[in-house]
Amino acid sequence: MQLLRAGPSPFVRKVLVTLHETGQFADVEQVDVTASPIEPDSKLIAANPVGKIPALIRADGPTIYDSRVICRFLDARADAGLYPERRLWDTLTLEATADGIMDAAVLMVYEMRFRPEDKVHQPWVEGQWSKVSRALDALNTRWMSHLNGRMDMGHIAIGCALGYLDFRHDARSWRTGRDTLAAWYETFSQRDSMVATKPE
Repeated sequence: MQLLRAGPSPFVRKVLVTLHETGQFADVEQVDVTASPIEPDSKLIAANPVGKIPALIRADGPTIYDSRVICRFLDARADAGLYPERRLWDTLTLEATADGIMDAAVLMVYEMRFRPEDKVHQPWVEGQWSKVSRALDALNTRWMSHLNGRMDMGHIAIGCALGYLDFRHDARSWRTGRDTLAAWYETFSQRDSMVATKPE
């Protein structure tokens, strides 16, 4: 299998952490592509017509994407139990919350990177951060009992989302006022899978 990836994408990291946690890391060749929203790589477009990463090219079936589909596939392939039936809807909701954080945080980066400086719309940027901030507040107040339980895909996704905030938006100080979530992340970020995939 080949995993199409680019740079420090938090969505790619979510897949990489899943590969580590499920013992499948050696089964997948990582292939770097360009994932620019303006001029995406032709290899990426051939695999995923939307032109987004990650995409997983399989020998025995069509390419699958996005990160949620890939992680669910890898979990089933390894019978790892990262989507436990008993709390499936909570796990999926946490994963969706993390993906929402990552979507907004990546769009903030894109706004600054791909628009001319005089076209950057700061209220739009702040609107994206408001999504992130509300999600972080919800995690800190409503979801800690789940995050303190047995690890599932919700944990992995949230860990990768918070890691991306540190990497790209550290000046926003997401930990302020969210001591419980910050303490959880301090512990989770020390897992071998998180250390091995930390963006540089």
